[in-house]
Amino acid sequence: MIKNKVSVVIPSRNEQFLSNTIKDLLKNARGDIEIIAVLDGYWEKPDKIVEDNRVIYLHKGESEGMRAGINSAVAVSTGEFIIKVDGHCMFGEGFDEILKKDCAEDWVVVPTRKRLDAENWCIQDVGKPDIDYMFLSFPNDPADFGGAGLNGKVWEEKNRDPELKNKKIDDLMSSQGSMWFMRRSYFDFLELMDEENYGTFWNEFQEIGLKAWLSGGRVVVNKNTWYAHLHKGKKYGRGYFLAEKELIKGRNYTNKWINEKVWHKQKYNLAWLVEKFYPVPTWSEDRSLWVGNYKID
Repeated sequence: MIKNKVSVVIPSRNEQFLSNTIKDLLKNARGDIEIIAVLDGYWEKPDKIVEDNRVIYLHKGESEGMRAGINSAVAVSTGEFIIKVDGHCMFGEGFDEILKKDCAEDWVVVPTRKRLDAENWCIQDVGKPDIDYMFLSFPNDPADFGGAGLNGKVWEEKNRDPELKNKKIDDLMSSQGSMWFMRRSYFDFLELMDEENYGTFWNEFQEIGLKAWLSGGRVVVNKNTWYAHLHKGKKYGRGYFLAEKELIKGRNYTNKWINEKVWHKQKYNLAWLVEKFYPVPTWSEDRSLWVGNYKID
């Protein structure tokens, strides 16, 4: 691995804004970077190819999914650090150097998330605060997308707390998964990304965050830099097809963290994590109702 170099991995499937994302990364990076874009079962249009010696395109003849795309890109990466980003994001100036400055050996780091107006390529003001904090919900709501499970949700109270705005590095219970940063050595330690158990796509950051926290690592938000992410919705649609069986597979395996030891490097149970961030929305004050209160040998 090349010391201080950042490898940016972008798993993409029919991504409309991939070239915008790559150009924005190149524009705002201030250190040594490489960008590895995975074209998962499609070809980028010739006029959308970014000609730069720091950009590598990996083309797959058939779509293999997001987790496989991340792993393929990391496998050929040369940087000491890994950033994974979605192919529809813009970035703050010097994001790479800022993230490197505060990243311990066993940290996963997420910048402040803003909202992207992709067609005008600018930050979108929707009258809501930036997203710094998310939590894992109590797994009892069958109406949640993907079903009842440990689903990541925006922590509105914390995001609106003016006192927390001054805390530039802070613990993070969970995140969305559209951008995360860590050392390559830690990516390997966490044994990411586990397609066999979680499936091709669903619960990406649940896998990352639970493995990190419950093995003795740390997940933090770094508010000294930011990225803006496009919420695709019905207007833009999903790039990766998310079949119901994939949702079920990812949800069911993630839910195993509730009642049992899931991973051989795990040191703590789920109740430990909830207690660390308590009070957490949707989690009862009655701890006897909590699931996951098992012991780790």
